[in-house]
Amino acid sequence: MIHFRSIERIIGALLLIEALILLGCSAIPLVLKETDFFAFLASALATACAGMILVTLGKKKGKENMVSRRDGYVVVSLSWIMFSLFGALPFMLSGTLTNFTDAFFETLSGFTTTGASVIPDMDSLPHGLLFWRSFTEWIGGLGIVFFTVVVLPIFGVGDVQLFAAEAVGPTRAKLHPRISTSGRWILTVYVVLTIACTIALKVSGLGLCDSINHSLCTIATGGGYTHNGGIEGIHSALAEYIIMIFMFLSGINFSLLYLALFKGKFGNLLHDTEFAWYAITCLIFIATIAIGLFTRTDYGIEESLRHSAFHVISMVTTTGYVTTDLTLWPQSLWMLLGFCMFLGACAGSTTGAMKSVRSLVLVKIMRNEFDRILHPNAILPVRMNGKVLSQSTRQSILSFSMFFVGIIFVSWLLFMALGLDMDVAYGTAVASVCNVGLGVGGMGLTISWAVLPVVGKWLAAALMLIGRLEIFAVLILLTPGFWKHH
Repeated sequence: MIHFRSIERIIGALLLIEALILLGCSAIPLVLKETDFFAFLASALATACAGMILVTLGKKKGKENMVSRRDGYVVVSLSWIMFSLFGALPFMLSGTLTNFTDAFFETLSGFTTTGASVIPDMDSLPHGLLFWRSFTEWIGGLGIVFFTVVVLPIFGVGDVQLFAAEAVGPTRAKLHPRISTSGRWILTVYVVLTIACTIALKVSGLGLCDSINHSLCTIATGGGYTHNGGIEGIHSALAEYIIMIFMFLSGINFSLLYLALFKGKFGNLLHDTEFAWYAITCLIFIATIAIGLFTRTDYGIEESLRHSAFHVISMVTTTGYVTTDLTLWPQSLWMLLGFCMFLGACAGSTTGAMKSVRSLVLVKIMRNEFDRILHPNAILPVRMNGKVLSQSTRQSILSFSMFFVGIIFVSWLLFMALGLDMDVAYGTAVASVCNVGLGVGGMGLTISWAVLPVVGKWLAAALMLIGRLEIFAVLILLTPGFWKHH
């Protein structure tokens, strides 16, 4: 059964945390004497009031204080929606986005680390809103609920259920028997990477504001930017290399990063099958596209390698950063980058899309089918890191892949029905589901997301949420059996 009072209490606690974050953001315009101070202050008060009401309604002892697995799925989906609803207030109250649809789209895009934007003039945003926009991506990088389990362990046994519902990828690797302890260790890696990226970008010549905002979006693999020109406006090859390195690191399973960086167990990372597949995939695409750029454009060797590596890593990690107009590249190379969007990086990272582990398992399953034709009676297990994957895991990966492709296809048709050209509609569908923020056809690159009709923005927002929560966590809420008492 669904414990509605527990859900109210947890969502209320989440909103109180968001209120504190909004209040903290109000310090930026207060110090810099900018105009968005009262927008943040009013947003924090409204969010705090809503949180207190929900916490009060949810205070009841007994069985209603429990948190089941079903409750976890409800909390995870509602947390993204509620955070986005109240997170949209600063954009609206400041007058930056007067349309609620645009404000909600912008905020959900941040929390889902998609990075799609409908703001017409990024350079006109005050520093407070720029930071809030980047911080929403940073919060959403490891998950709102995951952060709450780490920072506010008030859920008792429920934290396991919330982690299982929010964790990305087909596996649930734990560093410690207690989920909250594992979460703190992973959060440590997250914070250390963010600080290191900020310092490196500052040393490269970027201003403090740009360094902080870009590091938040880079580690979250969200792809947010602070200027109309995006990353291209930085005009620094060194900054591009720094962002490239930290994007790649953020695409690695954070549990493995913790063991490597803090425990010195680099062997766990180097011998991990998924990491090897992730690294080799990136190298193959980088080499292929670099050769294409060198032979078919006026780029030199260094430029070809830098542009190729930056954009391959950006697409594979679903960050969505670009340093040039990719539509001017040869179409075959642009399409290769489009394929990179599907792959995703490692499970347990901040990235979206399929995840490397799933694509690797699919390749192994397909290879086994050829072997099965030649040897009908052979037993052909699928192994990852030397362990045989269970039938249920393989079935889950196959089901996810079918849903993943099916949702993209259906949404492609829906975007075309809304008046988008075929290539733009396809790119919009892929960018939304994969949480990339830009797509084949120019959406998010040469075409602003603001051109989408109202229905299209809500459709894209729904797809972002479905993609960020890995499809099943959202779609299961739409099944009648989920809400049955038994």
